[in-house]
Amino acid sequence: MDVESMRGGYTTGSCATAGMKAALLALLQEEFPSQVTVINPQEQPIEVPIKAVEVLSSTEAKATVVKDGGDDPDVTHGTDIVTTVQLNTDGQLQFKAGFGVGTVTKSGLAMPPGEPAINPGPRTMMTTVFHEFCTEGQGVVVTVSVPEGEVLARKTLNSTLGIEGGISIIGTTGIVKPMSEEGFKNSLIPQLKVMKAAGYETAVLVPGRIGQDLAQQVLGVSINQLAETSNFIGFMLEQAVKIGFKKIVIIGHIGKIIKLASGSFHTHNRMSDGRMETLVAYAALEGASTAVAHELMDCRTTEAAMPILAREQLDGVYQRVADRASMRSERYIAQEAEVGIIIATLDGQILAVDDTARRIGGEEHWHIPFTL
Repeated sequence: MDVESMRGGYTTGSCATAGMKAALLALLQEEFPSQVTVINPQEQPIEVPIKAVEVLSSTEAKATVVKDGGDDPDVTHGTDIVTTVQLNTDGQLQFKAGFGVGTVTKSGLAMPPGEPAINPGPRTMMTTVFHEFCTEGQGVVVTVSVPEGEVLARKTLNSTLGIEGGISIIGTTGIVKPMSEEGFKNSLIPQLKVMKAAGYETAVLVPGRIGQDLAQQVLGVSINQLAETSNFIGFMLEQAVKIGFKKIVIIGHIGKIIKLASGSFHTHNRMSDGRMETLVAYAALEGASTAVAHELMDCRTTEAAMPILAREQLDGVYQRVADRASMRSERYIAQEAEVGIIIATLDGQILAVDDTARRIGGEEHWHIPFTL
């Protein structure tokens, strides 16, 4: 199914805003709607179903909305977003993080440290509702809760970004469009912004869990200095340079890094998969015979090829891959930053470190073995 034919939905921000409006309707007008219309920051109407509305007192009510992400694979799809409104007389609109909604603890995000993780888009939408319902001198405290938020947050980048206690209430348009590749790539960028705001001069990019575990558990790199790239290594290199990093180290499995060595910076296997061909070329440069080259080419994975390389004393292949990946990465970003490479096995053993990564690692006081 292509993106164009997939069903859209609405964001957690739209859910919270709809809950706020439904709660105010119940509290101020004794109406208990099954659906409300909210206005997004682009002044477009969005219709959102209401699961439940409850008046708690003469000044307090709450409403529950079930997050519907459409056909988008969002971790919050199907979860309850609960919005409580409490009236007062200070004339202000205040936002609070209830259970399951995070609090910002690091600089570099849309909201400053100490603020509830309710982003500017949802705040704009809720401000529109505030002005719609509240007269001069009337204030509202809006508390957004997500009962499953703490659990859901573990499936997101929130802890890495510095959002503690739950998920974020997000949405720049209020509408969820099925996740395009571009949308997913853009969701990775805040990691770099938080890293930069924290004062780090070197960005450490990890395509997956292998690189992350090696960086943290062996090298001693802080989780705050790591940014996941998924398959979009080239994109994240470009973004790191754009944000201002002059030193970058990529730490990952040989199966990913060897693609960089061949000049492939979108590493999904449908986009680029010349792993074995590249491995054979470097093995030949190390002196592999034609028979060994054929044996290597018959391997399905780089891991399967490793015993053959060891048997034939062709371990120099790994250093060639690291050096070439460093060179190709720097070329990819037009030499605007230094790029070091650290290659690992599936079980987290270091196979090779290029000179740039070794030097940067020394400057950063990482625990890189002197010899491998």
